[in-house]
Amino acid sequence: MRAGYIGRGLTYLAVAGVSLWTIFHGGEAQGTGESLAELDDSGAGTVVLVLIALGLFAYLLWRLVDAWWDLEAYGSGGKGFIARTGMIVTGLIHGALGVAAVSLIFGSGGEGGGSKIAYYTGQALAMPYGRYLVGAIGLITIAAGIFYAYKGFAEKYREHLRGNSVTLHMNWALKAGLIAQGVIVGLIGLFFTRAALFGDPEQAGGMDQVFEFLGAQVYGQIIVAAVCVGLLGFALFCFVNAGYRIIPRVADDGIETLGAKLKSLKDEGQRRVTA
Repeated sequence: MRAGYIGRGLTYLAVAGVSLWTIFHGGEAQGTGESLAELDDSGAGTVVLVLIALGLFAYLLWRLVDAWWDLEAYGSGGKGFIARTGMIVTGLIHGALGVAAVSLIFGSGGEGGGSKIAYYTGQALAMPYGRYLVGAIGLITIAAGIFYAYKGFAEKYREHLRGNSVTLHMNWALKAGLIAQGVIVGLIGLFFTRAALFGDPEQAGGMDQVFEFLGAQVYGQIIVAAVCVGLLGFALFCFVNAGYRIIPRVADDGIETLGAKLKSLKDEGQRRVTA
């Protein structure tokens, strides 16, 4: 679990860092594949790619184990089934990113991420009921984006983190990170839905197309830069989870969550005001 969240955090740190550097120098934000390729071209990039690949494979394993044994106590009802299915899907996605990182390490990176997404989307659309399949993927991804944003706005993540001096002072950054991730995931889902509606695989895309879409809006570069800063917050969210995530099935009963810690501090402050 810890290695998995570190690998995931390094991935988003690479995307946000490379994109912000490129924007600062007058270029365009980079997608996941392009950002990893930039690392591969740098001096110590291969070492970082190895760490990212190992971490992403660990994240895949963690999500499969987590879902199978329901370590986070979501239950076997409808809500639990959706949550655990989502774990498997996100694990597989990050495992695929790990494969992409390995291919870069061994010099067989191939086409960019956007081209691969369009290719596989075209393969799916060509299948019987393929448009329904791609549409379902799009709608599920939109729902995941909404969930990420809601989780950030409502600060639901606080119930899964230990309450201590580190998490208390990072709460605002964690919130911004989840909201930024929600925006990106939701837009990716919208692209897949649009691909299904028009039967056009070129409409589908990943993070690179998200940046392209946002960059085409009024004040686009500012919006893209703000989202990249938000992704730095999401990378931080992953690192914080690596150190302080609470797993309900195996956690000690006496562990205080971030939510409980904030509530106790708020109650204490109100008592002082009253006194």
